[in-house]
Amino acid sequence: MDWNRVEGNWKQFKGKVKEQWGELTDDDLDQIAGKRDQLEGKIQERYGIEKDRARRDIDEWYGRQL
Repeated sequence: MDWNRVEGNWKQFKGKVKEQWGELTDDDLDQIAGKRDQLEGKIQERYGIEKDRARRDIDEWYGRQL
């Protein structure tokens, strides 16, 4: 599975993203619209972590979605 599936099914994945990263608002999720780079940026912003950490966290989350 590649990230395109997440983008294409964003409405379904939004709930799972919100479970993992509860500090993201519904407005954040609507703005992200499935785009991975925007998700990384919002996670960095909300949680105060570096880009590499956000990327790893997303990779781990994504791996559990398979």
